[in-house]
Amino acid sequence: MIFSEKTQSVLEFDKIRALLAKSCVTAGAKARAACLMPSDDAVDVARRLRRTTDARRLADAKGYPGFDAPEDVPDALERADKGATLTPEELLHIASMLRAVKGCADYAKENHPFETVLDEVFARLLPNPTLERRISTSIVSAELISDDASPALSSIRRQIRAAHNRIRESLLSYVTGARQKALQENIVTMRDGRYVIPVRQEYRGEVKGIVHDTSSSGATVFIEPMAVVEANNDLRALEIKEAREIERILAELSAACAEFAGSLLRDYDTMTELSFCFGCASLSEQMDGCEPHLAEDRMIDLRRARHPLIDRDRVVPVSVSLGNEFDTLIITGPNTGGKTVTLKTLGLFAAMAQAGLHIPADPDSTLGVFDGILVDIGDEQSIEQSLSTFSAHMVNEIGMLNSLTPRSLVLFDELGAGTDPVEGAALAISILETCRARGAISAATTHYTELKLFALDTPGVKNASCEFDVETLRPTYRLVLGAPGKSNAFAISEKLGLPKEVVDRARELVSADSRRFESVIEELERTRFEMEHERDEAARLRREYETYKTKAETELKKKLAETEASVRRDREKARQLLDSARVSSEFVFRQLEELRKKQEKENVAAALEEARRAVREQMRAAEDAYGEVTFEEASVGEKYVLPRPLRVGDAVWIASLGAEGKVTALAGDKQVAVQAGVFRGKVDISDIRLLSDMKKKSKPKAPSSTKIQRGGVAAFRAELDVRGRYGDDAWFEVDRYLDEAVLAGVETVRIIHGKGTGALRVALHKELKADPRVASFRLGSLGEGDSGVTVVTLK
Repeated sequence: MIFSEKTQSVLEFDKIRALLAKSCVTAGAKARAACLMPSDDAVDVARRLRRTTDARRLADAKGYPGFDAPEDVPDALERADKGATLTPEELLHIASMLRAVKGCADYAKENHPFETVLDEVFARLLPNPTLERRISTSIVSAELISDDASPALSSIRRQIRAAHNRIRESLLSYVTGARQKALQENIVTMRDGRYVIPVRQEYRGEVKGIVHDTSSSGATVFIEPMAVVEANNDLRALEIKEAREIERILAELSAACAEFAGSLLRDYDTMTELSFCFGCASLSEQMDGCEPHLAEDRMIDLRRARHPLIDRDRVVPVSVSLGNEFDTLIITGPNTGGKTVTLKTLGLFAAMAQAGLHIPADPDSTLGVFDGILVDIGDEQSIEQSLSTFSAHMVNEIGMLNSLTPRSLVLFDELGAGTDPVEGAALAISILETCRARGAISAATTHYTELKLFALDTPGVKNASCEFDVETLRPTYRLVLGAPGKSNAFAISEKLGLPKEVVDRARELVSADSRRFESVIEELERTRFEMEHERDEAARLRREYETYKTKAETELKKKLAETEASVRRDREKARQLLDSARVSSEFVFRQLEELRKKQEKENVAAALEEARRAVREQMRAAEDAYGEVTFEEASVGEKYVLPRPLRVGDAVWIASLGAEGKVTALAGDKQVAVQAGVFRGKVDISDIRLLSDMKKKSKPKAPSSTKIQRGGVAAFRAELDVRGRYGDDAWFEVDRYLDEAVLAGVETVRIIHGKGTGALRVALHKELKADPRVASFRLGSLGEGDSGVTVVTLK
């Protein structure tokens, strides 16, 4: 791909790489970021972007993994493979990398929310916990080998400590005995690794031994008494032995690393690759970037693109497209209006995307894949090379034309500037036509009117302008496609303080055609402002309408729901009245039947039968008037709301039992304990109806001929599995289960709690002992689950 160092510098791609390197953790990833280059292979570009996207998704879902791959690991492994002994520091670096490898492997396996293209990269990691543990156990730090590194080293160090103690005890007689007057100080010190005592010069003859040093004044000599010479020799021999054992341990560990050198190097490369991918994700997060769509055609369509090197609070998003309906874009407008920034944004975003980096733009942005990004931006004037501004630009442009391909992106800043305006404009048009003829897409900034006209008259060439606020005489940095812009040189000059008479004279010197053209542009600008204002106002009104529509629909749904609930309540009340009347009439019929049997006269029996028929006809007429409503339908259709919080002692109707009861205890926000006849247990508050709210004169009672369905009785299972739950959670399920067992008429149930530590079994047995529904319980016998099951017999 054609992407020269000069182009990288002009587009500030090198600064993006520096930001990426700062976001990477490992030295290898930083080095890879520092030399990152775009690719012109569409498949490779898509793969790079997908990796960055998936790394960002993983980081958002479960944070970033821990990376550690010290840069000296490859060199250390190469030396170990050749038989060299590694230093403790190098071995610790290898152990640190192995810990990070294991951590990354665990990161990939734990909480795997979705498939990613990085799964294959994570799968290449080969943790080696045995080698890592061996190194970490043997080496405490770069300066200290652990006593646990080998039994021999532990033994040698015990002997060294014992030798130290013997020498100190022997020298103690010199420090505390009668001979202490010969000492300069009552201390024991060391010289050249041997224990000595400081003896005054005048007593030198009284202390027999080897002189190892003297003080700078000569008043003190450091003597190793003969009594400890042999002990010091033994100590020195032990220290040499210790050094040799340490060398052996390091050589052994180095050989173990050499044995796994191949897999360790692959782990290092994989860690570097993963660290780089997550560094790209981190940069994306910092820039609020996203993955652009990749187009097969040569095109650019950026939506609200924000230059990543401009402060986020000051940058103005720009939307620009190129390569769809037109292949050449002419950008005009005032100086410092944002033309050059727009050009740099086009080139930089193309390079970033092809390097696998996210771009700070809206997610619906689209970019093609180019085989060359050719740029002529900035003043290339060079005194050293005898190049004027025009000459320097022309040298650049000649090189760009020689490198053109149909998949090139070409960017010109102030094309044709620095020479005679007429000739410069003609050259600019010719260069742009050459780019078009060779199939490249291009964008150029200019102040030339000829180029504006060229864009207006030529199909496939489009004008764009950097917006300028004529009221404040300041650029807004917004790019407007489809309209040429004014340079506004007169307005800006006057704003900067140029005398008005000078500006007026300059206006007079402008040709009539130029003035007319500028007037047309000014009128277009004014019209565009008005249309944009009207468009924004229309958009605002549409948003208000959508908000009002949504609110109205919500209110309508709410009213409909309230109406349906009211109808259901009325039907429920009617059903309750019918049920009450049916129960009462059945009672009357039974009483009358008994009375009839006692009567022997035919006329009395006939009269009673006639009365019974009349009552039944009246009930049938009432039932037809209210409509056929069953207990089950009303219960399912309505969500009853208690008029007030329940209190202990409240008389209630229990819908699922079809019976009256009373509240015996409050069991939280969702359940209450009730008693209904022989039944005692907990039920959901949603299953309770407060009788005082249901017109006590028509309290619902379970009709003798009405079959009340209890959910779950037909499908009741005689065992409950609570393994893996904590005590309170398990008892909550067991408590409800026992209620269902009582309702189902089951006498014996099995509760599976598992063996484990026995804590769950103990907690459940404690609750079962105090439960009034339980007659007895026991552990399961052989074949029933043994101590992992409790068999409960209900009353």
